Amino acid sequence: MENIVPYLSATSTILGLMFFVGIIWWAWSANRQAANQESANLPFDLPDEYKKDDKKDKS
Repeated sequence: MENIVPYLSATSTILGLMFFVGIIWWAWSANRQAANQESANLPFDLPDEYKKDDKKDKS
């Protein structure tokens, strides 16, 4: 059992690295460009939280 532990550690490291690189490749792929652009603009599409009330200014 002690002889297999380094192999399991190395295998899990390699699989983790491949998974990470796969996510990076997927996130930066051309198919995701429109979704990434839409997500980047979401904070700017929110309505303003404070609007000046015109009735208070007329008094």
